[in-house]
Amino acid sequence: MKPLFVILGVLMLLLFSASLLIGPAGFGGWQGAHALILGGDGPVPIVMREIRLPRALLGLAIGAGLGLTGAAMQGYLRNPLAEPGLIGVSGTAALGAVIAIQTGLSATAALALPFAALLGAAIGVGLLMLLAGPRGGSVTLILAGVAISALAGAGTALVLNLSPNPYAANEIVFWLMGSLADRSMQHVALALPLMLLGAVLIWFSGRALNALTLGEAAASAMGVSAAALRWRLIAGVALIIGPATAVAGAIGFVGLVVPHILRPFVGARPSALLTASALGGAVLLLAADIAVRLVIPERDLKLGVLTAIVGAPLFLHLIWKTRSGGHG
Repeated sequence: MKPLFVILGVLMLLLFSASLLIGPAGFGGWQGAHALILGGDGPVPIVMREIRLPRALLGLAIGAGLGLTGAAMQGYLRNPLAEPGLIGVSGTAALGAVIAIQTGLSATAALALPFAALLGAAIGVGLLMLLAGPRGGSVTLILAGVAISALAGAGTALVLNLSPNPYAANEIVFWLMGSLADRSMQHVALALPLMLLGAVLIWFSGRALNALTLGEAAASAMGVSAAALRWRLIAGVALIIGPATAVAGAIGFVGLVVPHILRPFVGARPSALLTASALGGAVLLLAADIAVRLVIPERDLKLGVLTAIVGAPLFLHLIWKTRSGGHG
């Protein structure tokens, strides 16, 4: 298990470094590293510190967050098909951003769009708590999340359908595809503290998730409060997925596929899968973000599109492999 963490950690650091040094600016890696560390005058320090560094930091943080929340949801619901968007927060965050774009609010200030998305995420969490109730079980939680996701999706479609401005509609569509391009350190400062708080809440739920693998009755006998665990995980997932969607748009499949890939290497311990999935998610998203700069760079391939193109067939392969193994 430890070698896996070392391998993933080294890959993450290598890809983070590559993310800082790869781009269309046309200067060498040594020159870029020197400008990043020592600063100086000219365009190179600006490119490194104001464009590439926030993009790399967000790629690492959002990838790790998606992997972590995916593993947490699968561990809590004991369902390998669970994923972070299941509770509906990503849908309501996206709806908040879409409304900000459509009304022109996003053009008034640089952070108006992510703040609107965060407000949408907060409303989604409030609706989830209202629908699921203080004593609702996992099934109630899933149903409430599905209902909120459907409502948010309908709202987004309605805004697009009624949009009189084709430019706003085009911007909405491109934002919904997900991207880390043109993000600043302001976006990092907005998202990172909330995401770190969410990660801490999920991290300290690892032992309870381990106990839950024995069943709710056994976990309760071991002192695990099912209600406290549920709301701690919901808060943690919301604090990660809300800000991630707010600054990067909709990026799918990372939280679904990464825990699937890494589960065979960590055994049946959800707490170990949390760590592995966080590292694996960062690796996957950093690699995907580097790929969008290298594959058709002149056409601005969106990050969420690439993760879906890669993630969907991989997930189908995993399902087929599981099905074949079950029949074998």
